[in-house]
Amino acid sequence: MPVRFGLLGAGRIGQVHATAISAVRGARLGALAEPVAEVAARMADEYGCDLRSIDEIASSDDIDAVIICTPTDTHADLIEQFCRAGKAVFCEKPIDLDITRVRACLDVVNETGGTLMLGFQRRFDPDFNALKQAIDAGKIGKVEMVTLTSRDPGPPPYAYIERSGGIFRDMMIHDFDVARWLLGEEVETVQAAASVLVDPEIGRLGDFDSANVILTTASGRQCTITNSRRATYGYDQRIEVHGSAGAVAAENTHAARIELADSTGYLRPPLQDFFMTRYQSAYAAEIAAFVACLADGTPPPTTGEDGLQALALAEAALLSVAEGRRISLSEIL
Repeated sequence: MPVRFGLLGAGRIGQVHATAISAVRGARLGALAEPVAEVAARMADEYGCDLRSIDEIASSDDIDAVIICTPTDTHADLIEQFCRAGKAVFCEKPIDLDITRVRACLDVVNETGGTLMLGFQRRFDPDFNALKQAIDAGKIGKVEMVTLTSRDPGPPPYAYIERSGGIFRDMMIHDFDVARWLLGEEVETVQAAASVLVDPEIGRLGDFDSANVILTTASGRQCTITNSRRATYGYDQRIEVHGSAGAVAAENTHAARIELADSTGYLRPPLQDFFMTRYQSAYAAEIAAFVACLADGTPPPTTGEDGLQALALAEAALLSVAEGRRISLSEIL
């Protein structure tokens, strides 16, 4: 019997997950809660699902799990509601922008014995996964240094920036999760620098658009992360991991995997230009992993604790920028 999903929110990421559910064997979209009537009607027609309220989905016997794609400030309450209702929960990051609230939410998950998976799709990207497998197989020896580059083609709308929690909590939080995944040790200290170089209005809204962070573990392993809200050449997503016996890298994804050579030189197609295109296969893979863990009764591969740790790194980076010093994670957690 397939896992019957309720989808909460049919914005950009909700539509991505609806597509992913339809592509995963053993999953079916049964119900949708979406306040915009036109969008709700179109989605219901496209995927053959019912339109219900959030409370109706919580009380529905024919729904096994939910995917939460609503605004960030609703996530923690909805996680608690659906764990208490006995539904498995997949939630887009972050659980909340406040660490104390995240801890309280995770307490409810534990008390109810609920299943919670956080949406960190980059771990499920085929190229990044192959890189991780090479590390785990010992191909580069012991990990020593990780370099993560994430640059968006352009900044999001101002209305989004106002609610997002800022570049560290919203954008770099994915890199913080990948850093923990690849370093193999928990981060001990965070040193960050941030500027407004792309759009002065982003600064007036209290955010940054250009940031660099150095993470260091207790043994001295380092991860350097660079983020920008502007990359004129496309969606820039790269990883390099240096180890005691070699290095492994994952390069950018282009619109096509070809290279043209002529009298002017070597030419390649442009980069993918949007996160939903770049990580389309990763979104499907993470939903498939969620379905598999429900079928097998195994823990989700990305947990609420992963969400908490990534948010703590974001908070440490913000404090580092504010105070101009290296921050210990023990000051945050």
